[in-house]
Amino acid sequence: MSEKNMREIVLGKFHEIFGPEGDIRTYFAPGRVNLIGEHTDYNGGHVFPCALTVGTYAAARKRTDRKLRFYSVNFEHLGVIESSLDDMRPLADKGWTGYPKGVVWAFEKRGMKLSSGFDFVVYGDIPNGSGLSSSAAIEVLTGEAVRDLYGFENATNQDLALIGQDSENNYNGMNCGIMDQFASAMGKKDSAVFLNTADLSFEYVPIVLEGKKIIITNTNKKHKLTDSQYNARRSACEAALAELQTVVDIKALGELSAEEFEKYKGAIKDPDRQRKAKHAVYENIRTLEAVKALKAGELERFGKLMNESHVSLRDDYDVTGIELDTLAEEAWKCPGVIGSRMTGGGFGGCTVSIVEDGAVENFMKQVGEGYRKRIGYPASFYVVEIGGGPCRLD
Repeated sequence: MSEKNMREIVLGKFHEIFGPEGDIRTYFAPGRVNLIGEHTDYNGGHVFPCALTVGTYAAARKRTDRKLRFYSVNFEHLGVIESSLDDMRPLADKGWTGYPKGVVWAFEKRGMKLSSGFDFVVYGDIPNGSGLSSSAAIEVLTGEAVRDLYGFENATNQDLALIGQDSENNYNGMNCGIMDQFASAMGKKDSAVFLNTADLSFEYVPIVLEGKKIIITNTNKKHKLTDSQYNARRSACEAALAELQTVVDIKALGELSAEEFEKYKGAIKDPDRQRKAKHAVYENIRTLEAVKALKAGELERFGKLMNESHVSLRDDYDVTGIELDTLAEEAWKCPGVIGSRMTGGGFGGCTVSIVEDGAVENFMKQVGEGYRKRIGYPASFYVVEIGGGPCRLD
């Protein structure tokens, strides 16, 4: 659906639910897909995501009291959910409103106090539970709206990313890294963000895919990372780092070369934890190599590294599962597929594939049939475009 249509829907619903009067403003923030560099962002490594043209839209209006009223077009059955600026309790909100409320909480924590509450209607065209960062999109979207409505002009887009991460970590209890929020807040059309998560230095790398498409394939298996093994993976990496620090002077796993890891890995006593650390180290190296290959126009090399990334996520990090593995394995069989891997946290969600234009139709048919046969229900396919960051629409 076009941006114009999405804005009309969210604005129309706002008028219907909260009334058409006053200064109503509309906003957008994008979802993201990570091309390579998975589970490296909380290990001081590099990531390579891009913002998408799909995302989350909002209509918002300041109130004169301290009430917060939320409504989601995606969850209409929940109706209006009412809260207050005086009721900001971390880990208390178990539904979707925990994301925008967490952002308000993180703004106020930084001294940016809201003078009053607001009414907020959201509508996203990111498939819910797909792993394309609908949560980061709504966090960045809320940040964009709050910054604009309350005049917090000094908050940069990078600040919006950090506020979103803080809210997700400390208000919603999801111990994620910075990648998702950074990709949404700092997105640039037709470019991916090559981000060093250790110091937040980054560069935009143009994505030139002449005669090729980026295809997202959704397993349609819902995942909820907070309740999954995500936090356990992070804890394992932190424990492995602590063990390595007894024998080598490092602050993060992402600082290690392959040779250094092989030299010191014996300090990690548990074999499973050692595999988790191995993924973090080698995935970071793959990401560095992949960006170098892309800059040199070596797309086949980039695709090979995507495939290797999936294998490592499957065998060492153990975050794929039968659904994602089936999608990747079916994709690897298809002619015209440059590379394919799971993207996002794992445990469901999506794969990302680079496919030659002439092979797209067969790719969808062959992967779709193979997936349905093995899993028992269909996958969904999206040919995506790389978009920009958050913005006010009106």
